[in-house]
Amino acid sequence: MLGKIILSTAYFPTVQYISKFLFPDEIYIEKYENYIKQTYRNRCNILTSNGIQSLIIPVIKKSGIKNIITDLEIDYTVDWQSNHFKTIEAAYKSSPFFEFYIDSFMKFFQKKYVYLFDFNFEILNTLLEEINIEKKINFTNEYIPSYDNDFRTKINPKEKYKIEDKTFNQINYTQVFEINKNFTEELSIIDVLFNEGPQTELYLKKCINT
Repeated sequence: MLGKIILSTAYFPTVQYISKFLFPDEIYIEKYENYIKQTYRNRCNILTSNGIQSLIIPVIKKSGIKNIITDLEIDYTVDWQSNHFKTIEAAYKSSPFFEFYIDSFMKFFQKKYVYLFDFNFEILNTLLEEINIEKKINFTNEYIPSYDNDFRTKINPKEKYKIEDKTFNQINYTQVFEINKNFTEELSIIDVLFNEGPQTELYLKKCINT
C-alpha cells in the first residue's frame, strides 16, 4: 500500500502513469500547480518508423502571471489535432488493435476543448474505460510542494528530473517498430493499447511492484 498517490495531468499518459491506477490506493490529480513546460502535461511520446516522436499540444501562456494548470487554455492557431492524428495513424495503423480502439479517441482530434486540464481528464477517463480499469479519481484541494508518493515530477520526459520508481518496472511487449531491434520504454499507453489490446490491463499488472 502506498497511501495517497499524486499525479499531474497528462496528455495520453505514459505506461508508468497509468500503472498507478491499478494500485488500491487513492489517486489524486493535481489541480493547483503552476504549468510546467516540457513535461507530459501537454505532450506524449509515441513510436514511429523514425523513432520516438513527441506530440505536443500548444498552450496559451499568459506572461507576467502564474499559469495555474486548470486555467491553461489550448492554442488552436496551428492545426495540431490533425497533425497528431495523422502521426498516430501512420505509426499504428498496422498494429493489431488500432482499428479496434481508434474510434474511441477520434473526438479528441476533432472537438476543440478550451482547457488543457479538461481535455486531458476526458482522455484519461476514456483510456481507463478501454483498458477496463475502474478507479475513482480525486483532485487536490490546494497546492502542497511534496507528498510521500508524489509522481508529479517523478514521471518526466527529462532525464535529470526522473527519480527511481520502485513501484514500476516496465517489461517488453511486441511493438510495431523496433529501433535497432531494441524495446522502447516510456511511451504513451496507446502504444501498449494498440499492440496488446484487451491484454493491456494484464500487461500493466506485470509491470507493477506492490
